[in-house]
Order: sequence, then structure tokens, then C-alpha cells
Amino acid sequence: MAINSGDTAWLLASTALVMLMTPGVGFFYGGLVRRKNLVSMITLSLVAFALISIQWVLYGYSLAFGPDIGGIIGGLNFVGLKGIGMDASIVPGASGVPALLYMIFQMVFATVTLAIVTSVFAERVKLSSFIIFGLLWSTLVYDPLAHWVWGGGWLAQLGALDFAGGTVVHISAGFSALAIALVIRKRIGFGKDLMEPNNIPLALLGASLLWFGWFGFNAGSALAANGLAANAFVVTNTAAAGGALAWMALSWLNGRPASLGFASGAVAGLVAITPAAGYVDPLAAIVIGAVAGAVCYAAMLLRIRKGLDESCDCWSVHGVGGLWGALATGIFATAAVNSYTGLLYGNLSQFIAQAIAVCASVSYSFVVTFVIVKVLDATIGMTVKEEEEYVGLDISQHGERAYN
Repeated sequence: MAINSGDTAWLLASTALVMLMTPGVGFFYGGLVRRKNLVSMITLSLVAFALISIQWVLYGYSLAFGPDIGGIIGGLNFVGLKGIGMDASIVPGASGVPALLYMIFQMVFATVTLAIVTSVFAERVKLSSFIIFGLLWSTLVYDPLAHWVWGGGWLAQLGALDFAGGTVVHISAGFSALAIALVIRKRIGFGKDLMEPNNIPLALLGASLLWFGWFGFNAGSALAANGLAANAFVVTNTAAAGGALAWMALSWLNGRPASLGFASGAVAGLVAITPAAGYVDPLAAIVIGAVAGAVCYAAMLLRIRKGLDESCDCWSVHGVGGLWGALATGIFATAAVNSYTGLLYGNLSQFIAQAIAVCASVSYSFVVTFVIVKVLDATIGMTVKEEEEYVGLDISQHGERAYN
């Protein structure tokens, strides 16, 4: 099958853009933790990238995109990328890009998803435990979910829509983070000691890199340099702006318009538009982004009231934002953009399919992650010793300092 050079060039660029999101996550989270844990937080994201890069080549891609087995998982036909070459013969949903390129485009999605989960590990989890967790989680949670939605699994057969990862990436990461926070111990002094961000400009840089990389995340998911990619690009930016302004307005009403709130709102808008980017128009994107900013802000306040130690807010931003975005896809999808319609245009069945996908992805990611972390915590232990946490993970885990 012939390779389309324009589509291939766009997907190569999109893959590079999405790769940039992984260090973007590291900078965003790194700026939010205390100065003694900055190196650790950035390193977790980079380790996630390297770890899943190998896992994906060896067997992860095969589990996610191999031939369907009962709607649950992919077969092992592509282990070690067997049969995944430079032609375009086996690329789902595309006809003009090399199979190897589609593989690595999907790989950077898997890597950034694990990086997002590192939010809940801030300032207290052993690097060795994170590595083992990362391999287990990606194999048992991410890969099956990716197959369900994008690899021809049961949710795809049901007709659930997820253009670029609302269920696969954001719900899985967010509700996994919630499960982890309920298992591992809180940081020493949490709720009592002042735990201020060490570098707000670094966090804002990280958020900016995420906003930039998200154009590849969503527009690249069109798998072609076409009008659908252009629509995804526009609605991505629009929803991010709506989310940022909504969060900022709400925080302003409750005090001052913090820059971190603006950044978190932008990420919430980006998360929410991700599943809908190929199905909704720009006006719907304003609503989706603004509602995401509001509901994720409310979720953050709930997390604080409940005393949940998940202070980089993976659950409230990615989990809740992804949930809203998946449902919003079933509300606002319009035939003017794609061939699908949602509840707003009289298609109740699409909304029901989206609701089923949300319930399945929330339940599966939460339960399986809870079991994984419970077992690891009871055996090898997830958290560092108290004295190691006291001096900071930069020193205790890496022997380095961010600041001299």
C-alpha cells in the first residue's frame, strides 16, 4: 500500500509533539512539589518514557493493537514488533502512514499516560517500586483499555467514541491515581505542615508544553493531514482557553486568580476535549472546556476537603475532566464534523455508549490499580523511609539537588 508523504510527515511531527508532553508533565508536577523533590518528580516522567518505550516494543503494542481476542485483549502476533514494518498495510483507521510510525505514535500516548499517574507518587514513593508498578500498570490497565477502545475491543464494537484518549488516557490515569492515594500512606506532615510549590514558573512552563504538545495529541489522532486534523487543532485550543478562563474566574471569586489555577484550568479543558476533538465544533468546545474548568475546580476543592494526598491533582483534573469529556462527546458530537451525532442531535444511543465506556474504564482502572498497589505495598513497599522522605527524594533516591 502506498505511503502518503503529507500524512506521514504530519504524524511524525505529531509524535514528536506528544513526546514533548512527557517532560512537560515532569516540569508541571516538578514545579508543584517542594524543592527537595524537584529532581525526583521530573525523573519519574522521564523514567516512565524510557520504561514504556521498551515495554511497548516488546509486547505492549501487541496487547493493545494485536488481533482481537474476545473483545478483551490483543493477541501476541506483534511481539517484538514482528510484522510491523515500513508499509501501511495494517494501520487501523489510516491508509497512508507506515505501520512503524503508527506504532510509535501510540507509544508516546502510553508513555505520557504513565507520566500523568506520577502525580500521586509525589515526594514519597521509591523509584524501584515505581518502575515495577509502571510495568504492571501499563500491562494490566493501559494496554487492555487501549485495545477495548482503539484496538477493536468490546467498547469499539459497542460504538463508544474516544478520538484521542479521554477514557484510555485520562480516566485511566485519574482514577488509578485515586486508587493509589487510598492505598499508600500520606506524606509526613500532610495537612499540618506548609507544602508550597517550589517553582511556579517551572510549573507554568510545564503547562505550556502540555498545551503545545496537545496539538499533536489531538490533531495527530486524525492520522492524516486533512480537515479533521484542522478541526481537532482548533477545538483543542478553544477548549483549553475556555477551561483556563473558567477556573481562573472561579478561583477569583474565592480569593485571587492564581496562575496555577489558570494553568490547571487549561489542562482540564485540554483533557475534556481530547475524546471529542474529532466529533465536535468550536462552539461546543467552548462549553466543554468551560464546564471542565468548573467541574475540575470543584473536584479539587472536594479532594482538599477530604484530605486526600494527591496534591498534583491527577484525579480532579485528568480523571474528572476525562469523565466529563467522554460524556460530552456523546452530547455534542455533530455530523457537521464527522459522521457521528450525539444527544443534542437526538442520538440517545451514542450517549448511552459513552456512559457505558465511562463506567467500564473508571471501574476497571480503579479496581485493577487498587489491587496492584495493595500487593506491591504489602510486599516490597511503595514508600520510602521517613528519614528518606525528610531529607527529600532528590537526595535519598538520586543523590542530587535541584538547587545549590
